[in-house]
Formats: sequence, structure tokens, C-alpha cells
Amino acid sequence: MAFAMKRFWLLFSQTVTILLAACFVVGTLKPDWLANRGARSGTVALLEAPAGSNSGGAAPPGSFRLAAQKASAAVVSINTSKAAKNRPRSNDPWFNFFFGEQGNEPQIGLGSGVIVSASGYILTNNHVVENADEIEVSLNDSRHARAKVIGTDPDSDLAVLKIELDRLPVIVLGNSDSLQVGDQVLAIGNPFGVGQTVTSGIVSALGRNQLGINTFENFIQTDAAINPGNSGGALVDTSGNLMGINTAIYSRSGGSMGIGFAIPVATAKLVMEGIVKDGQVTRGWIGVEPSDLSPELAETFGIKADAGVIITGVMQNGPAAKAGIRPGDVIVQVADKPVNSVSELLSGVAALKPGKTARFGLLRREQKIELDVVPGVRPKPRQPAQ
Repeated sequence: MAFAMKRFWLLFSQTVTILLAACFVVGTLKPDWLANRGARSGTVALLEAPAGSNSGGAAPPGSFRLAAQKASAAVVSINTSKAAKNRPRSNDPWFNFFFGEQGNEPQIGLGSGVIVSASGYILTNNHVVENADEIEVSLNDSRHARAKVIGTDPDSDLAVLKIELDRLPVIVLGNSDSLQVGDQVLAIGNPFGVGQTVTSGIVSALGRNQLGINTFENFIQTDAAINPGNSGGALVDTSGNLMGINTAIYSRSGGSMGIGFAIPVATAKLVMEGIVKDGQVTRGWIGVEPSDLSPELAETFGIKADAGVIITGVMQNGPAAKAGIRPGDVIVQVADKPVNSVSELLSGVAALKPGKTARFGLLRREQKIELDVVPGVRPKPRQPAQ
């Protein structure tokens, strides 16, 4: 009996050993056989990347992750509200019957902004905060704060706000003058109020003007998607440095069509410094009515010039008149910088310091002359009637 049990146990051990060896061989050489068996038993075999292989650390090739992370913390959402106008007869049923419901609801606005200083200064568009009674800023870290308007500049459509919070993230200002057509850029903002969004594209054109958006136009054009709510947000390079303030889009439907415009950070910086220092932007002014040079105007005034800006009117006793500039003169230089369009003349004169003499180059008929002009302060734009 003992001999039989010993023989049975030996046979059992050998069988188990052979089965384990077979499983090892199959698992090593044909693992899919075991996977298929697992699938038939109700489990699914998946191929998964090792834990942590694509989270944190170095960004994948071609990714803008680091630039977006660097810049997005300093981009804020701006919510504005404007109290409803008081309409004395809005509750009169007969008045409403004949003239319709005159809504007394407060007006709500939405935009974006960029924190540019640890002191709490925020750059945004003037049209985002214009006439707002209350302005609330929402940070990317979920903090909220009421904002105060430090100053606005309708001519460039820029505004400077200030919030009182500590440990504020600040964006790094880049060099917008170094941008070239084809450079990659990111647009960061809060389109349609869906939350902070990052889109990518390239610089499509530089120096866009004569669009009828602002008085002083020198836009960066980009095909990075910019939609309503992006206004005042950041246009950054692939290093996360601020290159412009997103301002406007060309659209027939209200949505992005791949043509967006941003104010260069070089312009925004000058405007912000003027507002913070003096509460306003002080620009030069000479008191002329300029027009782009055309063959018809050249013939009318009897001049021979193929470049420059022709002066069709001069304000009496203005800086230009006092310096001797006359109608029919063609301005070709302002402070040693060439001028070829009205927008270049406006920008060149605006950059002059009021009260400080500047040299102007002109063509008067066929004669080249130079005049010293002492610019005055550009008058503030008239406010529309309320």
C-alpha cells in the first residue's frame, strides 16, 4: 500500500512539473495564446505605455506645452457689467405696447487680459472695459478680484487695469519687433466664456493698417483662432513670451475665419507706461490734414513725387502752420524716418515728444526742403453723445 502511494505521488509531481514547464514555454514563446484565452474568459488584453512615460518631464516633439504652461497662468478672464439705463416709462403697458419692451437688464461683457506686473497691472483692450460699472477678474488658479481702471487709450484700443492680490503670475514681455511672417504663435484667452483656451498658428502678416479699427494701427495678423472673448488676451511665441494683445477678428459669421489681429507688445508697453506714469498717453500732433499720395492729387497740386504723404489742409496757428508747412507739401520724413502712408505719418508724429523740436523732410513742387516743427499735444478724441 505504501509503495502504491509513493508511486502515485511521484507520478503527480512529474505531471505538475511538466504542466508548469509547458506554461512557461508557451508564455515565453507564444504569449498571445494565453491572451486569447483570457479574452475568451471575459478579459481584454491591452497594450499600455509605462506609467509616467508621457506626463510631465520633457514635452513631446512639436508640442507647445511648455510655452502654454509658462504664459497661461498670467492670462485672465474679465467679466464686466453695466447698469441698465433708467427708463421712466418702461413699466407703462401702453408705452410698451406702442414702442416695445425697453429692457432694463444690466449689460454683461466678457473678455480677457494679461497680468504684466507683480503689482497687479493688467493689459487688455479698451473695448472690453469701456463704460463698465463693475469689472471682475478671474485668474487661472480660480481666484477672483475686482479690478480698477487705471487708464484707457481709445486711439490704440488699450486699457490698463489693476487688482490687489498677492503672489500673482506675470507674463514675460517679448520683442515683437523681431517677429517675422511664418513664425509660430499661440493665442490664449477665454473665447465665448468656455474657459481658458490655447490655439496655435503662425504670423500671417505684419504692420496691418487702414482697417478702420483704431486710430493708430500696426497690427500683427495671425491665423491662430481668435474668437469673441479672446479680446485682450495674449499672443505669445513658442517660448511663452508676450508678443501682442489680441484685439480683433475679420469675420462674416462672428466666429474665427483665420484672420485675427493683435497689437504688438512694443506698442502696448509704451501705452501702459504712459498710462501708469501720467494717467494718459501723450502723443505728438502738428495739425494737418494728410492724404495718401495719388497721381490725381499730385497733378492737382502740381508736384512730381512718387512717395510720401501729401498735405491737403493745415490748421491755422497749429504747429505745422507755425513751422511753415503748406497745403500741397509732401512729407517724406519725420525725425529722419521715411514716411510713405498716412498711417506711418500718424504713428511717426504721435511718437514725437510734445514741445521738442523735430526735423521734417518735405517736397514742395520739385524742391526738397527741411523744416523744424515743434509738435503739440494730440487732442483727446471726442466722446460720442450718450
